[in-house]
Amino acid sequence: MKFSENWLRSHVPVSANRDGLAATLTAIGLEVEEVTALGDGLAGVVVARIVEAVKHPEADRLQVCQVEVGGGQRLQIVCGAPNARAGLVAPLATVGANIGGIAIKAAKLRGVESNGMLCSAKELGLDADASGLLELPADAPVGAALADYLGLPDASIEIKLTPNRADCFSVRGIAYDVAAALASEVQPLQADPVPAQSTAAMEVVLEAGAKVPRFAGRVIEGVDAAAPTPAWMAERLRRAGVRPISFLVDVTQYVMLELGQPMHAFDRDALEGPVVVRPARAGEQVKLLDGRTAELDEEFLVVSDSRGGRAARAVALGGIMGGEETKVTTETANVFLEAAHWIPSAIIGRSRRLGLHTDAGHRFERGVDPELPAQAVEYATRLILATAGGVPGPLTVVDVPGALQPPAPIALRRARIARVLGIEIADAEVERILRALGMRVASAVDGWQVTAPARRFDIAIEEDLIEELARIHGYDRIPTTVPGGPARIAAPSETVVPAGDLRRQLVARDYLEAISFAFVEAELLAKWHSAADTVPLANPLSAELAVMRPRLLPGLVDALARNVARQAGRVRLFELGRSFASADAAERAPGAPVPAPLETRRIAAVACGAARAEQWGEKTRAVDFHDLKGDLESLAAASGAVLEFRPSAEAFGHPGRSADVYRADLECGAVRIGWIGQLHPRLRKALDLDVDVLGFELDLEPLERRALPRAEASSRFPAVRRDLAFVVAENVAWAALAASVRAAAGPVLRDLELFDRYQGQGVETGFKSLAMGLILQDNTRTLTDHDADETVARVVAALADAHGARIRA
Repeated sequence: MKFSENWLRSHVPVSANRDGLAATLTAIGLEVEEVTALGDGLAGVVVARIVEAVKHPEADRLQVCQVEVGGGQRLQIVCGAPNARAGLVAPLATVGANIGGIAIKAAKLRGVESNGMLCSAKELGLDADASGLLELPADAPVGAALADYLGLPDASIEIKLTPNRADCFSVRGIAYDVAAALASEVQPLQADPVPAQSTAAMEVVLEAGAKVPRFAGRVIEGVDAAAPTPAWMAERLRRAGVRPISFLVDVTQYVMLELGQPMHAFDRDALEGPVVVRPARAGEQVKLLDGRTAELDEEFLVVSDSRGGRAARAVALGGIMGGEETKVTTETANVFLEAAHWIPSAIIGRSRRLGLHTDAGHRFERGVDPELPAQAVEYATRLILATAGGVPGPLTVVDVPGALQPPAPIALRRARIARVLGIEIADAEVERILRALGMRVASAVDGWQVTAPARRFDIAIEEDLIEELARIHGYDRIPTTVPGGPARIAAPSETVVPAGDLRRQLVARDYLEAISFAFVEAELLAKWHSAADTVPLANPLSAELAVMRPRLLPGLVDALARNVARQAGRVRLFELGRSFASADAAERAPGAPVPAPLETRRIAAVACGAARAEQWGEKTRAVDFHDLKGDLESLAAASGAVLEFRPSAEAFGHPGRSADVYRADLECGAVRIGWIGQLHPRLRKALDLDVDVLGFELDLEPLERRALPRAEASSRFPAVRRDLAFVVAENVAWAALAASVRAAAGPVLRDLELFDRYQGQGVETGFKSLAMGLILQDNTRTLTDHDADETVARVVAALADAHGARIRA
């Protein structure tokens, strides 16, 4: 929200200077993002009228202007602005003025004397427009100081609002907070009812139920729509970041900024009554003010007239934007002013579906005071009559019975204030703060009965009122108190590896931790073949963040791609986060609430580029599957997990270079806990990546689970090693062989090592030779050669039966 400092001070007189006002706004939760000073140092700048403008004899782009500066005095000015012309009223910096650090002096330009400088808005520091001279209204007082005429100096203040403070999307809304914080009062608004001078009116019919519970409108006939916007109004709009367009449009913008109620002005002669507010029809179209045609469905609301039949033509998109066919122009003679109350749920998300963002939609999505429509129409009527004339008809206000309920009183207890805040606030101060915020306060035995104004949607319970007291009284005035009482320290479970240990392990292996959005783009998931069972957001932040992520890898790979695009050759990232899947709704009863999405804690990592950082100790090589497998097994070692790797059928994985990861040492048997491998070339191309990317993603819970540590004595007896080489079919996985060896050898097998893999001469095509070492040891006695031979025999038989393996000759 951006507004003029002087505009705010006109509603709430305070003695604080500009810096103090900005500090106060930030302290009470209306964070000031930027303060832009306007009109400082305009001494010597006056309002002037160009009486005559002729071409410079020595320059095609310059004009020699005779300028009236008041008191019958004229000055000769050489000017190069394209809009310099006879009759134009513009600012003139006289000799001796200092504009933007430049001292204005009398000079000769191409041999012609010039005694000052006609100025643009940018040169004066009032706007970014440098296309020509700042054009002032024709009735501006020639010779008057520009600063006095434009209400300068001033400042444009921009604040950042949280979604719950929709009431501060207006100057008067901010004024209530400032009044409470600086012990002032908000000045009454001059918006008394305007008596009707004609019977001209538009019938209004509400057919959207509680979605549009109130609609106010008025017809004004005989308006001079070509009347210029008053300078004071135009300047306030500019300083609020709104460029003036035409008077009737500017009035609606001005009322919205001052009161917070969006409005629209229709050309009355382009409407055929009655005006109907209704849900849009499927496929219905409306041409909007920005020129685009929006195709609607039943979730949108429209304002329609009866051209071609009752409620036949949509003339505005409800709560968002007016229509092209009924807009006001400088030729408009009769106006229909409209101000309605649209509830947030009827507007939320509609603008984004159409790719729009409007000030009206932004306000209605967060909530607008339902008491404002009639007041806004009355106020706008007064502004129009004062500048453009006209004959007003009666004010029409239509309500949906029972749809709007007045705010209920809230009990506020003295003891509760002291308990929550830890301090006592004097009764008089409590009442002053609440009344300054526009609340009604009545005394009660143990405190007060407080009724919040209708604009404060964020106040519903006692704690909300206490928060208001803390905010205005000052958080800095609440002492810091250390909590007392016994502290219960919860010891971490020894059966779970702390997530911090896993993080440190990956950092030690040269990974950087990343935090990516929990929301992703649906099209991105389609590239990953992961669009099934996803959880779409009802109100996404943007189209790119419309679905909750079903896995971590897409976000991590996107982060990797951004780094690669910025010439990072070696990237290694990891993330611990949650993935989301839709809950099974097959057994949900009709009308039952939609279950919350299933959340799974996961850990993922991605890598590309060289296996090791650049160095002289070994040759550079690209990171491969086995590098990543080693990183993963280092994580598993923290919990003592035994991992198995089996060929994967994941569509996003490279065939033959990816595997499903199983934890094999669980009581329930081997359980799939994730995936590891290289991305499929098709996916890499779809993601516009020109490097090979490897990664893994696993469920965190089974990976971090470990057995309760138990101390065991080391065996006093020596170990025996037997090395065996088997020939097996190429498609037999080592993990399957290892499981068979462990089952056959029994408890005397202390370790199993794969130390060689061979294919070539002596091994037939389609087979491979695997050499393994069996480490045998018993805690109660020394194993004999006979014991070792029996164990080896059992292993050989088991591998032959289960996998067709044979001892290599």
